[in-house]
Amino acid sequence: MSGGDIAGLIAAGVFAILVALLAVPIFKLGKVFDEIRVTIKQIGDGTVPLIDEVTTTVATTNTQLTKVDGISNNISDATANISALSSLFAATLGSPLIKVAAFSYGVRQAFSSRGKSTRARRSR
Repeated sequence: MSGGDIAGLIAAGVFAILVALLAVPIFKLGKVFDEIRVTIKQIGDGTVPLIDEVTTTVATTNTQLTKVDGISNNISDATANISALSSLFAATLGSPLIKVAAFSYGVRQAFSSRGKSTRARRSR
């Protein structure tokens, strides 16, 4: 064996050791990718029921909002009816009450000014 053959054997041995040293991290990286694949599968399997629950929740919420919309429409109608009723009350009883109040005020003023002298009335 010559010196070149020995150098070739040493280089081949070093290359084999280098390949063995690099194979360990690559093998571990393969295990990491396997774990990532399993984790992504679990996330995908857990997401489907969650999306179904969200869909159910949104549908229930829309149903409740429809009920609330109906209630608010009924309240709006009741408010309009109460407003019309108060306007009707003011129109039918308000005007006569104002007239009675004005008449009674005039009568009180007439009786109270009767007792005063005419000078006091002219000085105003």
